[in-house]
Amino acid sequence: MEAQRTRKEEEARNSLPDDLRPIFDDFVADYKFHGTKRHGKPYVSYIVLADMVRAGWRLAAEPIRDDSQKIGESDG
Repeated sequence: MEAQRTRKEEEARNSLPDDLRPIFDDFVADYKFHGTKRHGKPYVSYIVLADMVRAGWRLAAEPIRDDSQKIGESDG
């Protein structure tokens, strides 16, 4: 089930042509995941992500596994 979009996310998404919206959706989901992983709860500037997609941002490679610890975590 898809989470409900905020008003700002919807506005940024709607500023894009239809063919770029799935790219934006994937970018937002990845950003939210990694922001939550690093900071607990991410701040997302949806319009900046939309600008990046519009400027040509695309996932260009398979993700590299990151086993590094979150900053501030201890080993034991």
